[in-house]
Amino acid sequence: MNKKINQYKLVTLFVSLFQIVVVGVFITIYLLNIWDLYDLVKPEYFAYGFLVLIFIDNIFLFSMLYSVSALRKKGDLRTKQVLGNDVEEAYNFAQMGMVTVDKEGVVLWQSNFLYSRGIDIVNQNIFEWNKMFDNFTKSEGGYELTVNIGDNTYNVKYLRTAGVFVFLDITTSEKWRKQCEGQATCVGIITIDNYQDIGGNDDDISDTIAKVKNEIIQYAKEHKMLLKNFKNDSYICVCTYEDLAEVENDGFSLLEKVKQITKDDQVQPTLSIGIGHMFPDVNKLYEMASNAVDIAMSRGGDQAVVNKYGYELAFFGGKTESISKRNRVHVRQTADSLVNLIERAGNVLIMGHTDMDMDALGAALGVYGIVRGCGISANIVVDDRNIEKKTRTAMKGTFSKEEYSEIFVSNRDSLEKVKNSTLLIVVDVSRPRLTMCPDLLERTKKVVVIDHHRRSEDFIESPVLQYVETGASSASEIVAEFIRYMTKKPKDFKINQTIATFMLAGIFLDTTFLKSKTTSYRTFEACMVLKDFGADNGKADEMLKDDFEEYKLINKVIGTMKTPYYGVVYCCCDDDDVVERTLLAKVANQCMQLKDIHAAFVIGRTGENDVRISARSDGSINVQVLVEKMNGGGHFSSAATLLKNVSIRQAEEQLKEVLDDYLTEAQNVQDVKGEE
Repeated sequence: MNKKINQYKLVTLFVSLFQIVVVGVFITIYLLNIWDLYDLVKPEYFAYGFLVLIFIDNIFLFSMLYSVSALRKKGDLRTKQVLGNDVEEAYNFAQMGMVTVDKEGVVLWQSNFLYSRGIDIVNQNIFEWNKMFDNFTKSEGGYELTVNIGDNTYNVKYLRTAGVFVFLDITTSEKWRKQCEGQATCVGIITIDNYQDIGGNDDDISDTIAKVKNEIIQYAKEHKMLLKNFKNDSYICVCTYEDLAEVENDGFSLLEKVKQITKDDQVQPTLSIGIGHMFPDVNKLYEMASNAVDIAMSRGGDQAVVNKYGYELAFFGGKTESISKRNRVHVRQTADSLVNLIERAGNVLIMGHTDMDMDALGAALGVYGIVRGCGISANIVVDDRNIEKKTRTAMKGTFSKEEYSEIFVSNRDSLEKVKNSTLLIVVDVSRPRLTMCPDLLERTKKVVVIDHHRRSEDFIESPVLQYVETGASSASEIVAEFIRYMTKKPKDFKINQTIATFMLAGIFLDTTFLKSKTTSYRTFEACMVLKDFGADNGKADEMLKDDFEEYKLINKVIGTMKTPYYGVVYCCCDDDDVVERTLLAKVANQCMQLKDIHAAFVIGRTGENDVRISARSDGSINVQVLVEKMNGGGHFSSAATLLKNVSIRQAEEQLKEVLDDYLTEAQNVQDVKGEE
């Protein structure tokens, strides 16, 4: 219709211009007396001519008006055909309105129901009136969306072939839906992380436990939670989603309140909280809460994990460095369980993460030594393209060709070795996509995970045994403890000197030669175990030494240092330089040696489409929280992330945005306590 009206306008304009031109030419000829018009045309003829012209114009005008009116009636007729004669009353009762449009989206008609809601869009383009309706143009078939117009909410459906929009008022039902959602049941578990450390028999320490429990009870009352103590160190809580939303807005301040209870000379209590919601089965909610609290504890505790069904996990807290909660009994039990699994396996495959570093290799070799000591066939899965340069050099320079082919196997060959009885042991990583050969995880029925990084939502599915100890300095340290405490080992069990040296180099790497805050007395005990097996300090140090070109590049990158916040620095490699991942870690470690620097980030290109960010801190800032915002992970004081298809400049901007938004959240409010 709109197109036809535009055509009529053009015709009217053409006729008017034609008349003006004809009259103008005639008057010009008359005034110049061409063809003796003075004698042929008398003055009264002009009056007759103008009367005829006015008559013709009136006829033309009425014909245009009639045509437009006919178009309007045609639109009304089509609307009646769609609606029927007596259906409007039913639509009003159903809180439903309708709009008809032409091919361009211009509104021809709307029902009285919409007028009653203050909506008048006749002769307007509906796609311009509400930009959300642009979604209809992107859909081939029918499409629905929910829009808020004024104080009401409508579900809108577009019937393309009929040129009809149907508006269903769902304001009341939406209000009830939100109210029901707000009253939905949420189940949570609250656990005191270090209950055994602060529980003891000492009266003062017992008083600390009482204060912690009282703080939990008061917080539950304040936020309308039903609380039930079902273990000495754990509570189960039930609340509504509305109350949970208030707790989330509060940032789970209970975590900070509990940490403020003790004096400086006492062990600081922390909590792990897991909550499940958005599922109608309370048994499933309890399972979700249990999984969430397990993740919180495996990430070092002092945090809350909200597990919303169908959504990614939400993390709160995590401002305290992970405290080593390992005890020798648990280590021994885990080590013996590992040996039992190994002895029942037909063969064992061991793999670490992509860009395998010295710690991943050391841990893998340590597990290899355990497996071979049990008399079971074993191989370490490696891909030469996914091994760091320094690690690859050490491997090639240490093992003979025969030893190398006996110990290591390629990704492709490892898949051929998989049998029903195969046991896969993953070390120094727990995220499937970061493993050396992810296909192995799908092919193998039994998987063991040994890691020291904080657990993320993306975790290897259903391992038969997992040992994720965030208080450990390195994966090599964990394996060394297994070797020390396992009781089910063959007589004369021994790790050879070469493997012990690689494991020691792995510990040196992840602790910056025993200088990082992740170093604990357990680290030194692990080193002692490796020394007993003949680990060579000099060779381990030699494996980690930089060559001159690398040393020069490290200093070049440090020269780009910028300080966006006090105590926080970052460095950037040239976008044209492709560097080893370890170089980024070394630059970050070098930055942390400088005075008054609390956190350091290093950005560099490690592949054609890969840009990595390596992060380190002195414990006053949780760099893992920051790196997780960029889909990374790691430790409280050591973390990293991989960004795909971005430039160094773009990665820098992402990092600055994360620092702007989350640095305060990641800052630890107290000095980090040492390991107990």
